[in-house]
Amino acid sequence: MLPIDAAAHSSRWRRRHPVDKAVLGLGLTLLAISLPPWPGAALVLLSALVVLLGPAGVPGRRLWRAYRVPLGFCVTGALTLLVQVGGPGGFVSLADDGPVRAGELLLRTSAASLGVLLFAFTTPMSDLLPRLVRAGVPAPVVDVALVTYRMSFLLLDSMRRIREAQAARLGHTGRAAEWRSLAGLGATAFVRAFDRATRLQAGLAGRGYDGTLRVLVPGARVSVRFTAASCALLATLAALTLVLERPLT
Repeated sequence: MLPIDAAAHSSRWRRRHPVDKAVLGLGLTLLAISLPPWPGAALVLLSALVVLLGPAGVPGRRLWRAYRVPLGFCVTGALTLLVQVGGPGGFVSLADDGPVRAGELLLRTSAASLGVLLFAFTTPMSDLLPRLVRAGVPAPVVDVALVTYRMSFLLLDSMRRIREAQAARLGHTGRAAEWRSLAGLGATAFVRAFDRATRLQAGLAGRGYDGTLRVLVPGARVSVRFTAASCALLATLAALTLVLERPLT
C-alpha cells in the first residue's frame, strides 16, 4: 500500500463522506487557481497546511514526502518563466517580469497541490470510486478504475519482491549488474502483470461476473455542519483576498 493511501485509511476524517472532504480540499484548489496569487494563493497554502497538520492529523514527515514530488514540478515550471527565448537580449536572456511571474505561478501551483493532497490524505480510493456510480459515472468506467487501482498495488508489491531477490543475489553490485537487474525487473513485472490479469478474469468469470463489481461501501452521511464550515472558510479566504489584494512586486 502506498504511504498516502495508508494515511487516508488511518485519517481522522476516514469516516466522513467524500463530499465533505471534496468541498474543502477541491474548494481550496479552485481558490488557488482562481484568486490572485498574492495574497490569495498564499492564504490558501497556509490554510491547507493548517488543516492538514491540525484537524486532519496528517504527520508532517509523511506530508512532506508526498508533497515534495508535486512541489518539484511546481518549481521546475516556475523556473522556465525566469528566461525568455529571442529578443534584444540574445537567444536566451532573463525575462523582465520573470521573477514576478515565476513567484505567482509557484504560489498558485503549490497551493493547488496542497488542496488536492488534503483530499487524497483523507479519502481512500476504495471509499470514493464506488460512490461515483451514484454521481452519474458509468459503472464500467468505475469497474476499470477499481481493477486498475487494485492491480497497481499488486504490481508494486511484485516489483518490490523482485528487487529484494535481485539484491540478495548481488544484482546491484555494479553498473552492469544494475542494468541487467533493471531489464530483468521490467520483463518479469510485465509477465506477472499479464498473468495476474488472466487469473483475475478467470476468477470473475467463475463467480458469474455480469459487468458490475459489487463492493461494500462504508456508510456515511454528508455532514451539513462540516460542509457549512468548509464553505465559510472558503468564503472567508476569498473575502480576505479581495481586502488585502496587492500586486506582487
